[in-house]
Amino acid sequence: MSARGEESALAYREREARAVPDGLLVLHHGRGTDELDLLGLADALDPRGRLHVVSVRAPLQLAGSPGYHWYLVPRVGHPDPDTFESARTRLARFHDELWLRTGIGPERTVLAGFSMGAAMSYALSLSAGRPAPAGTLAFSGFLPTVTGWRAELASRQGLGVFIAHGRRDPVIDVAFAREAEQVLRESGLEVEYHEFEGGHQIDPAHVELAHAWLARRVPANE
Repeated sequence: MSARGEESALAYREREARAVPDGLLVLHHGRGTDELDLLGLADALDPRGRLHVVSVRAPLQLAGSPGYHWYLVPRVGHPDPDTFESARTRLARFHDELWLRTGIGPERTVLAGFSMGAAMSYALSLSAGRPAPAGTLAFSGFLPTVTGWRAELASRQGLGVFIAHGRRDPVIDVAFAREAEQVLRESGLEVEYHEFEGGHQIDPAHVELAHAWLARRVPANE
């Protein structure tokens, strides 16, 4: 694992591929943690080291709350519009600079996240005017409902989405995942959907499935 400075004023850490990378995996952490929280997933999701993996830190710190946040949460599933848009804009710039720096384009990039990081992965994958990535990996997340932002689905036909969610999640109800699956599938996106008997967490069994899904979404360079 290597540490880097800041890019678009967002701190990050990265794990470089073992050889010329086949693609790029960008990890967006959940509420109240930081860029180190999901970095351990790099070797589990990509045990062969085919991908360049970058884990980025959210920009917002809240008084009396640990870690970092992507946006304020007035209600689950409905991010605060101002902080959401600020984070979305900064993260979009981060992705653009990352693609330029690594030489790996969005067509070989998967945006992944847990909880509100999954919401940000959806937002950056489905924002109008943004390039479509190869895939979106959402652990225990939701499609955000935000005043001033709408998911651009018509131009995302064939985008691959992996969704995993616990049926007993007390933080983000599994109904959010089921709704996301329905909306995305009906819009022509390629959705792989999984549930497990657990709470607000990442199931190790689904990490194995996500690894296989990643190999299909970002195959080896010819």
